Amino acid sequence: MTRATRFAAISGIVSLVYFVFLLGILPVPLLSKSVADEILPTLPWWVLVSTGAYLLFSVGWGIFHFNDVPQAHEDLLLVRSDHNLRQDIKTAKDYLRERGVTVD
Repeated sequence: MTRATRFAAISGIVSLVYFVFLLGILPVPLLSKSVADEILPTLPWWVLVSTGAYLLFSVGWGIFHFNDVPQAHEDLLLVRSDHNLRQDIKTAKDYLRERGVTVD
């Protein structure tokens, strides 16, 4: 089962259970009807806001640790089949330095 299929299946099941509780077909266990009537309509907004906060945190964390992976640079150099890549990078850096661009 692919991730997309698994995500669709789980999302469908969660949505079905949510709508069964929201429409009052089954009572929500451990909650009174009045509490469930107040909480259930706001639940999708809570999920949306929580997901957005998580995604913003993930982007911020990735930006914060952006330069912490010097090994990745070497790995990329090893993956590339062009043996002159280091020379190409050196030539490009020299070219940019001649024009006043700070490279390092």
